[in-house]
Amino acid sequence: MKKRILIVDDERDILEILSFNLASEGYKVDTVSSAEEALERLNDKHALILLDVMMGGMSGYHLAERLRAKGNTIPIIFLTAKDTENDMLTGFSVGGDDYISKPFSLKEVSARVKAVLKRGGKGGGEKKGNEEPGDKLVIEDVTLNLQTKELFIDCERISLTKTEFEILALLASSPARLFSREEIIERLWRDAPYTTERTIDVHITRLRKKMGAHASWISSRTGYGYRFNPE
Repeated sequence: MKKRILIVDDERDILEILSFNLASEGYKVDTVSSAEEALERLNDKHALILLDVMMGGMSGYHLAERLRAKGNTIPIIFLTAKDTENDMLTGFSVGGDDYISKPFSLKEVSARVKAVLKRGGKGGGEKKGNEEPGDKLVIEDVTLNLQTKELFIDCERISLTKTEFEILALLASSPARLFSREEIIERLWRDAPYTTERTIDVHITRLRKKMGAHASWISSRTGYGYRFNPE
């Protein structure tokens, strides 16, 4: 089944060229020119959003914040003319999964779209039935469902972005093992260049906040990296 992508940008030329190229690669593509339109158009058939940051009206960052606050975990790739590290980290802090600076090459966009959609396996098209014992990691009142890509704490579903879930699943799959930032990048961002170590720190910070009372289970060692250590 073809993946459906929603492109949100107030520049018509960018909408047209991205739509044409992604459609030619086999994706179904919808386009809107504002964040407000995106809120009306977005539905559960979309697998990913390409989202401009600076638009008239609501910004892309604000749209991402609203979606995450509502529990929507659809992958988001920001498109922006701002290319400083702080701008990139802001994108991740509001729930973005990747960040592409303008001007960009169509090859780069294609590679990043594929990388984000690839992480986490089949994504929204997975079935939640017929689970095998190995499909879940259960530690005390925390359950990580590796098939449905969901986190439950004390039977309450915790909304995670795809990237947050993949980081948690990687760490939790080998409790007490220390993963360097470089190794996490290699495991999860292999097809996405320019990912920095600070990117990992931002995602970990958001993940700890969502873990609540279990935030300390994700520990760090200065100069080494992170580990999942539920003690």
